[in-house]
Amino acid sequence: MSTRVALVTGSNKGIGFAVVRALCKQFAGDVYLSARDVGRGEKAVESLKAEGLGPLFLRLDITDPVSVRAARDFFTEKYGGVDVLVNNAGIAYKVADKTPFGTQAEVTLKTNFFATRDMCTVFLPIIKPGGRVVNVSSVMSSIALSRCSPELQVRFRSDDITEEELVQLMNQFIQDAQAGVHTKKGWPETAYGVSKLGVTVLSRIHAWQLRRERPGDGILLNACCPGWVRTDMAGPNATKSPDEGAITPVYLALLPAGTSELHGQFVSEKQVQVW
Repeated sequence: MSTRVALVTGSNKGIGFAVVRALCKQFAGDVYLSARDVGRGEKAVESLKAEGLGPLFLRLDITDPVSVRAARDFFTEKYGGVDVLVNNAGIAYKVADKTPFGTQAEVTLKTNFFATRDMCTVFLPIIKPGGRVVNVSSVMSSIALSRCSPELQVRFRSDDITEEELVQLMNQFIQDAQAGVHTKKGWPETAYGVSKLGVTVLSRIHAWQLRRERPGDGILLNACCPGWVRTDMAGPNATKSPDEGAITPVYLALLPAGTSELHGQFVSEKQVQVW
């Protein structure tokens, strides 16, 4: 039987680092910490090894299609696929950042939505039967949804929205933001929130696709909110430590065999949230 393997994107610090730490303790298999920067990634691995844990390192830049496909090929050749994928990598501008909103929209969605989508497009075909996929979203996705126009809310909540339509909507938000008309067009004033709204809806769509295309494989794919966590992104005043923020992503990554109801859901504090 081949060795089981877990991959966590953007995991040299913060929530991703804490997820790797927890998986090293709880997952029966190899655990890969990944980062764009080799030096930072290897330093993170060494710090976990100093705790007596045994993560492995893989350089991975989710915004670089060549890097994503090279990672896929590596896991396919070495492990025959991936058992657990945690899509954690993401960015956020600080509230006080003076970068024009249209630029913030383009840059934020490039990483948080489009690069996460690319990871899913490339990696979902190699997720092994019984695999688990966790997309780290945010409660800001729900808040952003509530601030959208009624028409947009209907589409984002729809059970028949397609991936193509979602991509069009995300691109439309960028165009509207760059033109300075996003609020007139029914969008909220948060690029990060819209990017995570896209991740949550994408998770629902991909879960439906898996159920149609691989109904007997028992793969579970969910989005989650780790909570307000003390990271470089959220700042020092957040209420949770990174290890506390890792609890829900790790819970979803390690759902036991035979679980069926947790699929295509948005989960916070290990509880399914109404979308």
